[in-house]
Amino acid sequence: MTVSELDRGAAHPLPRRIAVLSFHTSPLAQPGTGDAGGLNVYVLQTARRLARRGVEVEIFTRATHSSQPPVEEAGDGVLVRNIVAGPFEGLRKEDLPTQLCPFVAGVMRAEAGHAPGHYDLIHSHYWLSGQAGLVASEHWGVPLVHTAHTLAEVKNAVLAAGDTPEPESRRIGEQQIVDAAHRLVVNTVGERDELVRFYDADPADIDVVSPGADLDQYTPGTQRGTERARRALGLAQKSEVIAFVGRIQPLKAPDVIVRALAEIVRTQPHRDVRLLVVGGPSGSGLERPRSLMELADELGVADRVSFLAPRPPSELVDVYRAADIVAVPSYSESFGLVALEAQACGTPVVAAAVGGLPTAVADGRTGLTVDGHDPRRWADVLAGLLDDDELRLSMSRAAPVHASGFSWDSTADGLLESYAGTTAAYRARRAEAAAS
Repeated sequence: MTVSELDRGAAHPLPRRIAVLSFHTSPLAQPGTGDAGGLNVYVLQTARRLARRGVEVEIFTRATHSSQPPVEEAGDGVLVRNIVAGPFEGLRKEDLPTQLCPFVAGVMRAEAGHAPGHYDLIHSHYWLSGQAGLVASEHWGVPLVHTAHTLAEVKNAVLAAGDTPEPESRRIGEQQIVDAAHRLVVNTVGERDELVRFYDADPADIDVVSPGADLDQYTPGTQRGTERARRALGLAQKSEVIAFVGRIQPLKAPDVIVRALAEIVRTQPHRDVRLLVVGGPSGSGLERPRSLMELADELGVADRVSFLAPRPPSELVDVYRAADIVAVPSYSESFGLVALEAQACGTPVVAAAVGGLPTAVADGRTGLTVDGHDPRRWADVLAGLLDDDELRLSMSRAAPVHASGFSWDSTADGLLESYAGTTAAYRARRAEAAAS
């Protein structure tokens, strides 16, 4: 459905062209490397779906390589503008706020090359982009929609042992965005409640729009396809396989699964259970990039753990299909796209009962949610589900049905509705102010 078709049935006009700000990480980066993760997937997938509906999308991000062109196409109707702001490489995430000014200047220069009113709306992702969005919104005279993805107050409230708390400067920056943005978009009702509780946000200014999964890419495999996937990954057909997919950092808690594996092996040493870890070091995990490997060795399960580099969806689908269970033990997760993708492939998920994961996973039907991060508790739940073939098969059948309720097309529709309402309210306020 195009914008014109949606417009005819909409109460408010829909945007023709939007500027998307993703300062700290490019939507074209491989998820699972550096700071690239679910946010990257969200930005790219929603941009492509919006473009299919006739909305032109320009994504502004910070250039990280000298070889990157100023502008790249990311699909029909989607442009990625690589803004030079600071050194291309070697800049830590903690240092990125120092490069906000040159990034904003680059965004302003790009907009200055167009006729006035080129963009109808700005959608910023993560707090650093939100700060840039506040400036652009004021200068361009267009509304700012913001999606936080993660929040400092929430992360610090559930900090993993040994992890570094988010700085006060981030919390202050987030508060400024909450106070000044024209609309906040969140993934779940729980995230909306966190904004109200920790940042005193007005619930009337928040829209809940669930993320999705690429349901064309992530689909259940056949028995033969699963066998092929296991061969490609070097896994025995009869092995019990648990998979962890994500960035290797304390927040994502991959150590919990390694410790749970060690607990299973300690009590059942002859059990043929293996763990796949797919991802790269990120965040505070960069300080000890081999720490998870060292932990597996220390616990005596190194021979049962396979570490794989991050991979594109066309290859990641084989990881999901090869696994008996996908584990998502995060301490904080605004939604959990890995959980959704795994279920779309027909793989049950065992996830921490935090953030959006209880929404992403239908507890008892498509997977199980676990309170806390005690490795022994996780070992009991994982081993119990591996033992229960009937339950696991039932979950495998129900998982794709549950996942089908979360598509990127639905997300795009929700965003367009939010954009239309935001634009109408913004124009009404400006008209009222001009008349007074």
